[in-house]
Amino acid sequence: MKKTGFIAIVGRPNVGKSTLMNAILGEKVAIVSNKPQTTRNRIIGIHTVGEAQYVFLDTPGMHTPKNSLGEYMVKTANSSMQEADAIILVVDTGKEITAVEENVMAYAKRADIPTVLALNKIDLYRRERIAQTIAAYAAKHTFAAVVPIAAKNGKNVDELLSECTPFLSDSEWFFPEDMVTDQPERQLAAEIIREKILRTLDKEVPHGTAVVIEEYRDEETLVRIRAEIFCEKASHKGIIVGKNGASLKLIGTYAREDLEKILGVKVYLNLWVKVKENWRESAGTVANFGYNDKD
Repeated sequence: MKKTGFIAIVGRPNVGKSTLMNAILGEKVAIVSNKPQTTRNRIIGIHTVGEAQYVFLDTPGMHTPKNSLGEYMVKTANSSMQEADAIILVVDTGKEITAVEENVMAYAKRADIPTVLALNKIDLYRRERIAQTIAAYAAKHTFAAVVPIAAKNGKNVDELLSECTPFLSDSEWFFPEDMVTDQPERQLAAEIIREKILRTLDKEVPHGTAVVIEEYRDEETLVRIRAEIFCEKASHKGIIVGKNGASLKLIGTYAREDLEKILGVKVYLNLWVKVKENWRESAGTVANFGYNDKD
């Protein structure tokens, strides 16, 4: 009998949610960086093994929104929990409990939804600190399981997956066996480009960028992509482009290398930078850039 279940991966920004999902799937479907609020949309990752199909919902980091984009991200994370059969609450082992974790635990209790606590980045902390964190969360909520992990190197990820198995129910699968994400290739390309912006640039500039794919042509042995990078200020455009175009070229090189690995063909990538002042403040522009509730 086939089994399946939807499992929301939630938590604060930069705790390793996308890294965890990539580790579970064994390949990259969600972008990662060392900057908070990297994930903006809900990303579905599908892991099928034997008769079981796990459908993971990687969500934006929960935070207090400061603009329309932030409001969309928090709404996306909350709706994912409401649609899930179970929750994985990912926390940084060395951080104290905040309102974000309190709210997730309160929702899980109220909705009677099973929740696994994933204590991430255990490789960075002593056993005493790990034990203290487990005790602090255990005093707040009754979890279905508590699993210390290091998502970056895959430590205990298989154990975490095993703890999710009881949440699956008898059902036909929702996705084909060989499918690992529901993301269209255009969206994946836009996200990979934005990841490279996050990794190449510093401070606030990357968070004020959005990537829109204007052209995506699959010519079997070559994929041609033309993408527009939108930023909020003319000064930001200069930073993204860099002296003699050096920064933009570096972003393009990194993105092309990743896309060629993922798509398995050569990629021709053409990047342009445009200014759309304060776009994150406008709900309409946020929606036009693909951050909307149409799905």
